Amino acid sequence: MLILRSLLFFLGQVITAPIFTCIALLSLPLKPITRNNLISGWARSMIWWLRITCNIRHEITGLEHIPNTPSIILAKHQSAWETLAFQAIFPTQVYVLKRELLWIPIFGWGLAMSSPIAIDRSAGREALKKLVANGKDRLKKGLWVVIFPEGTRKAPGERGKYHIGGAWLATHTQTQVVPVAHNAGNCWPKNSFIKKPGVIQLHIGNPIQATDLKTDSLNAQVEAWIESEMLLLNQHG
Repeated sequence: MLILRSLLFFLGQVITAPIFTCIALLSLPLKPITRNNLISGWARSMIWWLRITCNIRHEITGLEHIPNTPSIILAKHQSAWETLAFQAIFPTQVYVLKRELLWIPIFGWGLAMSSPIAIDRSAGREALKKLVANGKDRLKKGLWVVIFPEGTRKAPGERGKYHIGGAWLATHTQTQVVPVAHNAGNCWPKNSFIKKPGVIQLHIGNPIQATDLKTDSLNAQVEAWIESEMLLLNQHG
């Protein structure tokens, strides 16, 4: 039954992705924030479809912590779920991602039209310069920026190195950070076709002001908060 439910969800993705790619193409003349609102309709529809086909729901703690001004979201990365769900939970956003994702047929093309910040991870210092320049541009346009500090998905219970990119962008643009923890990997494991029914818990922390903070200090604060929340989430399954 889990295989059938997961297959139905996958078919929904495959059928609707080209439709929203066409919508993205047609929306190119529009402002980035308007275009992203249209494109993110696919993610919102997939969260609904996930609930219908796989019985995966979510509960949010800390919605009151979401600021009214464009901010930087630094979040745990366990699954593909959060890349969809964040678009239904937070204001219009762009993602910092590895540039190779834009080369994926259809999906990557639509992603490219959502004004992401595509980074060459091997570029070192130049990648950080590009991150700040593009991040500043997106924030100025009213878009939020989403970064996964660990860089890649981690299975529940795993902890990766928190890279400084997100904190670097925050301190160099004086933008507040919103830390986010969740346990999506319990229902949608990384690199897994099978999805398990359940309720994903997502916790949103108080914004952390980047003013007068050094990059390493901000990064450490974000890591401490997220990992302490993950301990709580893991204890409650």
